[in-house]
Amino acid sequence: MKYALIGCGRISTNHIKAARNNKLEIAAVCDIEENHMQTLLAKHGLETDTSIRRYADYRKMIAEVKPELVSIATESGSHAEIALHCIQAGIHVIIEKPMAMSMEDAEEIIRQSQEKNVKVSACHQNRFNLAVQEMRKALEQGRFGRLSHGSIHVRWNRNQQYYTQASWRGTWEQDGGALMNQCIHGIDLLRWMMGDEVAEVYGVTRQQFHNYLEAEDVGMAVIKFKNGTIATVEGTTNVYSKNLEETLYLFGENGTVKLGGTSTNNIDIWNFADETEEDGKKKGFEEKTSNVYGNGHTSLFADVMEAIRDDREPYVSAQAGRNALELVLAIYKSQRTGVPVKLPLTEFASTDMKGEF
Repeated sequence: MKYALIGCGRISTNHIKAARNNKLEIAAVCDIEENHMQTLLAKHGLETDTSIRRYADYRKMIAEVKPELVSIATESGSHAEIALHCIQAGIHVIIEKPMAMSMEDAEEIIRQSQEKNVKVSACHQNRFNLAVQEMRKALEQGRFGRLSHGSIHVRWNRNQQYYTQASWRGTWEQDGGALMNQCIHGIDLLRWMMGDEVAEVYGVTRQQFHNYLEAEDVGMAVIKFKNGTIATVEGTTNVYSKNLEETLYLFGENGTVKLGGTSTNNIDIWNFADETEEDGKKKGFEEKTSNVYGNGHTSLFADVMEAIRDDREPYVSAQAGRNALELVLAIYKSQRTGVPVKLPLTEFASTDMKGEF
């Protein structure tokens, strides 16, 4: 399957690694900075591979290379525009999070992909973490019984050096703040585990230490789900002096699970009323990862390739990407208006937060 990558920044190495692990034919890479492409390819020993073409303009790349599958890893504000261009050309797409920066763009991606029968996957790769998969399996088997509540805590550090590396970071137009960039993976997992259907969200965000940004560096929210469960979100980049944890809790009448580690890659607590011998092996499980992005990209790419071949929805669909975005934007809107926000959210964009701080 012919593959191309658009955007060769911080996360791109995970995409190239996933493409190689799945034996995709890497036909082209694209970035407006020549040195970004060179650095990325050199990191994977591909700098002398003449079969991989390099482009500064993704439109030209699409027209000339005609890949079957493209992944988009540019700054967040350009995700929707590039995705829609690929979809209109009949190309399947993996979109780094967030899928878009407005509800209108997210809905348009879904609409056009269905119209063109193009597969779109939002890159929420943590759904493939081994610990997350075990939690999901227990949930689907009904082992928790009736759910009471859940929570996600993303307690990370991002210093000024991180933001000066790329001027788009922390801007409302191109990035958003801690919730949109760092915490959206955890928010995706929480919504997915709690039944997806959200009734109402009340959120508060602040910019405490990063006054050189436009967006928030801490956000908290209470979520009411239509099934009667409730959940909380805590996301921040204010932890001194390095990343602390990303933890996901689920509490049910017959079970309690806490996933921890830097990116929900460990099982810290695994308690069920109907405990089996197999459960003992899960307690204290740790999945080794080389960075906070985990190992899920390879599995996500494999699933998308299979979805294309079998003409089915990807495991992490465009709808999943839309839902995670909606929850972040609902928290933002709640901060903006000072009142709880009812879902579904139809019209809201990160740029509606301009001037908030």
